[in-house]
Amino acid sequence: MFTLSLTAFAQQTVVQGKAVDGVTNENVPDVTVTIENSNIETQTDGLGEFSFDASRVIGEQVIVLYKQGYTTKRFPITINEGETLNLDVLSMDIDINEEQLQIGTISLSDNELDQDNENTAFNISGLLQASRDIFLNAAAYDFSATFFRPRGLDNQFGEVLINGLNMNKQFSGRPQWGNWGGLNDVQRNQEFSMGLSANEYSFGGPAGTTNIIMRASKYREGGRVSYATANRSYTGRVMGSYSSGLQSNGWAYTVLASRRFGDEGYIDGTFYDANSVFLAVEKKINDNHSLNLAAWYTPNRRGRSTAITEEVHNLKGREYNPLWGYQDGEIRNTRVRNIQEPIIMLNHYWDLSENTTLNTNVSYQFGEIANSRVENGGTTLVTTPDGQSTYLGGARNPDPSYYQNLPSYQLRFPNPSPADFQNAYLAQQEFINDGQFDFNALYEANRLSAATGGNSIYAIQEDVIDDTQIQANTILSSTLTDNITLNAGLNYRNLNSANYARISDLLGGTGYLDIDNFTEITANENTNSTDAAQSDLNNPNRIVGEGDRYKYNYEIDANVVGGFAQAQFKYNKVDFFVSTKLSQTSYQRNGLYRNGNFADTSFGESEKLDFSNYGAKAGLTYKITGRHLIDANGGYITNAPTIRSAFSNARQNNNTVTGLESEKITSADLSYIYRSPMIKARLTGFYTGFEDGTDIAFYFTEDVNNGEGAFVQEVLTNIERRNIGAELGIEAQVTPTIKLKAAASFGQYTFNNNPDVYYTSDDFNRVNTDDDPSNDNPNINSVGELRFGDGTAKLKDYHVASGPEQAYQIGFEYRDPNFWWFGVTTNYFDNAYIDVSTITRSDAFTTDIDGQPFNDYDPTEARALLQQEDFGDYILVNAVGGKSWKIDDYFVGFFITINNIFDEEYKTGGFEQSRTSNFRSLQEDVNRENGRVFGPRYFYGNGTTYYANVYVRF
Repeated sequence: MFTLSLTAFAQQTVVQGKAVDGVTNENVPDVTVTIENSNIETQTDGLGEFSFDASRVIGEQVIVLYKQGYTTKRFPITINEGETLNLDVLSMDIDINEEQLQIGTISLSDNELDQDNENTAFNISGLLQASRDIFLNAAAYDFSATFFRPRGLDNQFGEVLINGLNMNKQFSGRPQWGNWGGLNDVQRNQEFSMGLSANEYSFGGPAGTTNIIMRASKYREGGRVSYATANRSYTGRVMGSYSSGLQSNGWAYTVLASRRFGDEGYIDGTFYDANSVFLAVEKKINDNHSLNLAAWYTPNRRGRSTAITEEVHNLKGREYNPLWGYQDGEIRNTRVRNIQEPIIMLNHYWDLSENTTLNTNVSYQFGEIANSRVENGGTTLVTTPDGQSTYLGGARNPDPSYYQNLPSYQLRFPNPSPADFQNAYLAQQEFINDGQFDFNALYEANRLSAATGGNSIYAIQEDVIDDTQIQANTILSSTLTDNITLNAGLNYRNLNSANYARISDLLGGTGYLDIDNFTEITANENTNSTDAAQSDLNNPNRIVGEGDRYKYNYEIDANVVGGFAQAQFKYNKVDFFVSTKLSQTSYQRNGLYRNGNFADTSFGESEKLDFSNYGAKAGLTYKITGRHLIDANGGYITNAPTIRSAFSNARQNNNTVTGLESEKITSADLSYIYRSPMIKARLTGFYTGFEDGTDIAFYFTEDVNNGEGAFVQEVLTNIERRNIGAELGIEAQVTPTIKLKAAASFGQYTFNNNPDVYYTSDDFNRVNTDDDPSNDNPNINSVGELRFGDGTAKLKDYHVASGPEQAYQIGFEYRDPNFWWFGVTTNYFDNAYIDVSTITRSDAFTTDIDGQPFNDYDPTEARALLQQEDFGDYILVNAVGGKSWKIDDYFVGFFITINNIFDEEYKTGGFEQSRTSNFRSLQEDVNRENGRVFGPRYFYGNGTTYYANVYVRF
């Protein structure tokens, strides 16, 4: 720390200087220069120089220089009225933390890409690079392995932007990180606005807003080559990038190529195959106009894993994955996620004046996301000698962890016989010694079927989402006065989403019959009476081959138009802002198949859904002193339901959700911030309330449909939730080389009411149309919706499954002046809850299949059965370290991070199965002496893992 002052014979009060690279002495442009605790901000020009009027900040001040990739510099200065303070040359040092940030970026991308199950999705988007907030760094680096969600918020409640354009998917509201995975070197320039704080690009959401700047002129000139090895999602990654910087002729370009690969990650059978390419070219047309073209393509294929029961875990361990098997001696995963969605983006930057800029952007995204699985139960249509048609075939579930393959199934009845114990032992040994998909059996079944003229019994199906999206926006930023800044924007998104099932592999068969294999069909019946089984009545009994669409086929057209406006006010003691937004959203389904179960409601266009939404937010920062600040933000937002939440069963029909409304969100936070040369701290209390939420689940349950069971769509509406808690981050630079840090989050995320619930199923259509009136179910209305009792789910005060509600960290970092560093953190987690079954919290739980109350219902035992499981507490210890050297004009270095050093075993999430959904069946399952048949399914965290990276920067 030092003080610089120079008196000159001038009438104006001016501060000026120049930023240069501390190693190369080259000029550093685009450095943000501010006077701490003031509204003064400028940037260095192409020569690294800056100058600003300082007449409003006379006296002792602190000037701050910041640029991504360099350490932030703070210099105490004295400004005298009517004088020019020339700071001359200010040295900017390369930030060795920048390489450590790669760890967080990699962890973020991999974990987001892993989220195949929405119950474990989380939000740490943008917590890296853009913010040095102590708590958010802990959440990004160390808490993310537990699927921790800051403030309990799913990532659909935040926005991810690239060059100002929204990247959240309209289907789910969540960003698809696989669309830009592997582009780490060009993702370092990020701007993050926490919560509902002010943002220059968008209104944002309660989980914050991230803008990733991928503009050619904003990358530092030079290149970087790196190689990484790990045992997490992939085992190897190679990456190379180069940026020209802005040349004297006004051109700039950046290129990147990378590959991530691995036969399997920490979980068995989860292969990784991903390539990424990126190109950005920018032309500075003149002093006022610049045009940037960016394009990237990141095709990636991932072998997936799934949740497992406690019984399976005890037999095979947490690394077990039932979704793969050997084929010709090679590991083959039956469930593969394949993402191929290129993005092309054009950005225009226009300096309308010295104080006003207009940024206009357009993008085009296309391609598909395909998720594969085994299709079992294929059926063959044959004609008998008497001219009648017969459907033959059907097969048992080939999943090796299917409940009928496990020991508990053999011992499911009371007082098992010796034969039952023998069968249980044989099932146990077979599962322990193998327990993987038997591809040979699938091929053999298809071979035998083909030998008799039949079709495939098994096949590999892909569920495909083929999106084409055009997006455009324009963003205005204007400094109206020294104290007032205006931000405003208009945006438009048009999406056409084709959704269908596709046969990707017939597994040696000759074709697959396109009917509903789970529709009950009587042998020797006339084909005209089997309409309910047809996937498409317009093309009945169609035989499909590899690459053909089948089962379901529909399109979704979605349009969103909106805008926001924001005014920011900055004064010596108080900064505040106000912002508002308006939007109009429309969805429409167009069915391309006439489904046999919904002949009148599946083909053609659905009703058009329209939602008008708005939001308002405001925030204030009060500067008690230069070290003590109070910050508050609050807002009220309405959001249109996502496409996923708008249609109750989009694969089969046009039916929209009954009682569908826009979700209402009320959010507020209050922070105390302390900043000194030695200590930085933030303590925040937060609240977010949700109303009129919607959620749809799909599963098979046995205790409905007059006891025959059904695959149902469970539709929850009018959901109210409440997230409340506090978070703390504090760090102390106790010596020039040693930093101590701590972070904590304590929250409670619960349902705040008993939402409405109803069920739909194609099986319900056949109940009330049977010739036998005794099969009629009075709880099923004219449109096929089943409601139990008062039609609500008793979820009030249950915890929302959102990762640990309590997370605490203590740690330290040591950074040697000779550019080596290491750090250790100890992290404690508690109060993570299972995702409860909704149907067991409805009136279906208290009634038998005949609709009458159970005569042996025990409220005390029922409360015990419905007690929500807490996964318990656990501790994870992580370490990170690295070293860098400068050799001539090259920077060489490495870093390594080790997570869960002591190999702690813990659950990151899970859900109750809903197969047994009433008191008697659940009681029977829970009280089985030899283990539950339909116990909860869990996701387990990784054991000890590492990530090591070596790089050369030039």
